[in-house]
Amino acid sequence: MRKIALFTLLSLPLFAGFFPQTVQTSVTSVKGTAITLNEKFPVNGMSGVVIHNYGSDLAAITSRIVQTSSEGPASLLQADILQHDELPTIKTAVAPGDKVIGGYMYDNVLLLAPDANTYAKITSVHDKKWIHPDLFALYLSVEGEERPTKENLSRFAKQHQVGLIYIVRKNAAVLLDPISGTIIAQKPMTDLPEEGKFPFYMRFEPLDTGWFGSEVKGNYYQTMESL
Repeated sequence: MRKIALFTLLSLPLFAGFFPQTVQTSVTSVKGTAITLNEKFPVNGMSGVVIHNYGSDLAAITSRIVQTSSEGPASLLQADILQHDELPTIKTAVAPGDKVIGGYMYDNVLLLAPDANTYAKITSVHDKKWIHPDLFALYLSVEGEERPTKENLSRFAKQHQVGLIYIVRKNAAVLLDPISGTIIAQKPMTDLPEEGKFPFYMRFEPLDTGWFGSEVKGNYYQTMESL
């Protein structure tokens, strides 16, 4: 089928289920921005996409949603589906029977880690499509941003089809859903460097942005705690 891609801590999953599974379900009912799903997502704050079937072997992503309660209700997100200047804007309303993919693109992960050693250890353990942070560093430079924020991570995720942000903090790792802006999983971590480096991963010449200067040097963990 051709698809047009217009693109409480204790409740969070621990290590065994650190990466929530992508799920497929459908819309049962719609009332304003409130959506009832046939099957709830594994965790609250998990985002997903709604796919409408137009017939004639044509379907399209029409909306983004986020689960707002453990009972399963979801809410429509009032934001661009995907950021792409070459794709038309679809204004099809969500309707009962529409397909839903929870955890859309969750295999595409951007990792923010304190040093190259930590980065290598994590990426060698998990079978994911790792979006290299060089790409995010370049994005920040172009945008004139000084440091990662939930807002620029969300914009970056839409542009580059990133499903999750894996963030290494002082003594823990968390998963941020950049579309909902919610931490959806966490686990403890040990043997981390005392100080993180900004940025450890550069493979090109220094960029003209405050994130790469002395202003934020040594504040890696403080910055990650703010996300």
